[in-house]
Amino acid sequence: MTALRKPAPAFERTVLAVPSIHCAGCMSKIERGLGVMPGIASARVNLSARTVTVEHDLSLEAHDLVHALAELGYEAQARRDELAPRLSAARPLLAPLAVAGFAAMNVMLLSVSVWSGAEGSTRDMFHWISAGIGVPAIAFAGRPFFKSAWQAVRRGRTNMDVPISLGVLIATGLSLYETGRHGEHAWFDGALMLLTFLLVGRVLDAMMRDRARAGVDALLSQAAQGAMVVGADGTLAWVDAIKLVPGTVMRVAAGERLAADGEIVSGASRFDQSLLTGESAPVPLHTGDQALAGTLNLDAPIDVRVSHAGHDTTLAEIARLMEASTQNRSRYVRIADRAARLYAPAVHSLAALTVVGWLLSGATLYQALVTGVAVLIITCPCALGLAVPVAQVVASGSLMRAGIMVKDGSALERLATVDRALLDKTGTLTQGKPLPDSAALLALATDEAAIALALASHSSHPLSRALAAALARRNIAAAPLSDVAERAGEGVFARWHGHEVSLSRPLGGGEAIAAALTIEGRPVRLIPFSDRLRPDAVSALAQLRQLGVECSILSGDRPGAVGEIALATGLTAQANARPADKQALVARLRASGRKVLVVGDGLNDGPALAAADASMAPGSASDVGLQAADLVFVQESLIALPRAVRAARRTTAVVQQNFALAIGYNVLAVPLAIAGLVTPLVAAVAMSASSLIVVANSLRLARAAK
Repeated sequence: MTALRKPAPAFERTVLAVPSIHCAGCMSKIERGLGVMPGIASARVNLSARTVTVEHDLSLEAHDLVHALAELGYEAQARRDELAPRLSAARPLLAPLAVAGFAAMNVMLLSVSVWSGAEGSTRDMFHWISAGIGVPAIAFAGRPFFKSAWQAVRRGRTNMDVPISLGVLIATGLSLYETGRHGEHAWFDGALMLLTFLLVGRVLDAMMRDRARAGVDALLSQAAQGAMVVGADGTLAWVDAIKLVPGTVMRVAAGERLAADGEIVSGASRFDQSLLTGESAPVPLHTGDQALAGTLNLDAPIDVRVSHAGHDTTLAEIARLMEASTQNRSRYVRIADRAARLYAPAVHSLAALTVVGWLLSGATLYQALVTGVAVLIITCPCALGLAVPVAQVVASGSLMRAGIMVKDGSALERLATVDRALLDKTGTLTQGKPLPDSAALLALATDEAAIALALASHSSHPLSRALAAALARRNIAAAPLSDVAERAGEGVFARWHGHEVSLSRPLGGGEAIAAALTIEGRPVRLIPFSDRLRPDAVSALAQLRQLGVECSILSGDRPGAVGEIALATGLTAQANARPADKQALVARLRASGRKVLVVGDGLNDGPALAAADASMAPGSASDVGLQAADLVFVQESLIALPRAVRAARRTTAVVQQNFALAIGYNVLAVPLAIAGLVTPLVAAVAMSASSLIVVANSLRLARAAK
């Protein structure tokens, strides 16, 4: 396999960690703000990783970019290791959500007594108890919004969290004022309900982003942490992978993964390259061959001279390709982006005009402020914020019950639009378990079958294991062998009653998967193997065509093996495809306007899985393949593919309905708030009711996978 390295860029690239990124508005502000700076070629925000990748000339350094982000209202720091695992985006929000929800429930219970007609000292007592619960809870649960708003305001800017923070703080302040002057109304419950619903939406969104990032972290976990390095005097010393340098010699024992790319300078062995190619058959490598980081040495110790280490290895480059492809491509994110640019100034202006209008009409400052707060609260985009994540979560639960796990909620929207599918062969269209031909086994004489079983039982090769299992099921007893030896990349050799016998690769190789049974003095017995299609594969492909999805095979396997499956399914096929080839094809199809679904199971599919509009992997895939895909189906049947597409299209329809409901709510509610017909509490209840309507509409997706 050729390493996936790119030529040196014309600009220097710096990756900055920006933990406070949480929405499309943040992404837009950062990309536009940095994009106008002299010396910056491009700035790209990754929402799932909470990072900003900046291409810039050598006149700028990391601290200049950090300062520029600070001016935009975002704290940042340069990442020392851009491929290191990230912290969870959802975890910091769980404690504020728990506090807000618990406090809101208790304050609402206290408010019931006030609504029921409690007066005088009884009402004051309930208000003070509500204040004792609500004020600390609001201070704690509101920190994510208050901190973000303060960072923006102190630099003369605004964001979506500014009106939210103003509404919560003014409502809390007016509630304390009313409580202190023995007033009838306090709105601690409204402020807490507002924070609870906002945090629910933000946590759901963060959970989806965490899942999207998990693919790269799983890939990096497959790399060896270091290697034994052979010194000039022959001594051995352990060196961390990041400290390996080209030219050093690693000694890799059997059963170890390589920590760097390099050339074998001593020894020969078989290597499990399924992490890179997706194919289960081990590959024999000898002195002079290239071995890649992440591959597993199976048989014998070897010495490897390092050619590329650390972030220059093929494994690291694949991780970077996956990282670069995890940008959120949701159309609704772009809608939210445009809304974010208008939301804060529009709401501020509307609330300010409401206060001024009421003052000019002769109202008191208190009455004008209460009306302004009602406008701030009732325009809170809770329903809009829940429109997408709640629908995605409900649909994801339905698909999970059908044996399909959704790892990236936004993928459902992208999956709904696909019109082109690229499917891997081994382990995806097929079961990934080559089985010996039954007719060939029946043609073996009794002693030949016994010899084949004995030879196969001495090897861990997948074909040998499959052959041994098939013969054992026929109640055949293994023949007694002597001088048994397995040679890497060649086969198993032994003696039987003085005759040389072997189970090896057929002479001349060829495209077909087969094993040759050789017994001295007898004709060679060829045992073909075939990898069977998954159940319902033909039916699933037909259903995808009915849904308007054109399918083809894209595999790293040999042309002969791929051709057999192409003939059985009626699909066009491309064989011998490397990871970069697969990603390049996805890019070409997307550039031509196609919406691409990639279905694969190995690390070699990882960049293509990440770069596609949507991606799926079978449950039997490698850990990295499972993490890189947006959806994972655990059943053997390929019917999961059309089922997921249909569910995704239903989910997109419900999301569109949710947007219409959320916008319609604001069209009806805002004029009432401006007219003074809505108190802050009623505003919070109305806002919550709109959110509940959106949630109820999304619950219709509970049967989305049917």
